[in-house]
Amino acid sequence: MRFSDRADAGKKLAQALKKYEGQNGVVYALPRGGVVLGAEVARALGMPLDLLIPRKIGHPLQPEYAIGAVVESGEMVCNQREVARVDPQWFQQEVEAERQEARRRRELYLGVREPVPVEGKTAIIVDDGIATGLTMEVSIREARRRKPGHLVVAVPVAPPDTVERMSREVDEFVVLDRSPYYLGAVGAYYDSFYQVTDEEVVALLRLAAPEERAKEHGHS
Repeated sequence: MRFSDRADAGKKLAQALKKYEGQNGVVYALPRGGVVLGAEVARALGMPLDLLIPRKIGHPLQPEYAIGAVVESGEMVCNQREVARVDPQWFQQEVEAERQEARRRRELYLGVREPVPVEGKTAIIVDDGIATGLTMEVSIREARRRKPGHLVVAVPVAPPDTVERMSREVDEFVVLDRSPYYLGAVGAYYDSFYQVTDEEVVALLRLAAPEERAKEHGHS
């Protein structure tokens, strides 16, 4: 399955999640790319849009290769075999630096806005695709920590083995591309897969904010 861009993928995901429309829930997007899809899903389902902000910890010799991931709260997952091979002091410093970066981004994207309460509600985590799965894994743990009643992960693409593994950690795992052959990179499934900017993330979140949506619909 191919997608023209992230907005197209978001609309298709929203269709696949139609049964949640009108439910009491929260859509959690993973910045930056996931926010484009999350905005489409939140709009279609009539849910507030919030963020989970995982940060990848790259290998010291190959920064693009993730050996761990952390969120603001300090919740972390890692590839134990790879982490055992790197300098533990370096690793701890990286974890703390990325945790601080996650906090900085929350402030940049959401200002002083408090996280939307999700306890007992439906939580839907949305991203533009999954590669290694570490950032999604730590996001699932962070969402679980907030005690939702029902936890869903929704992505356009993911490697089949990752889908199988993560399906055990959530109540429902929605993936649009069900091919047994993963193309090796999320971007390979999109005609347009440009880098989403911080400014775009802020604009999308502002549009999705309850007070902005009320204005859109003529309420003060």
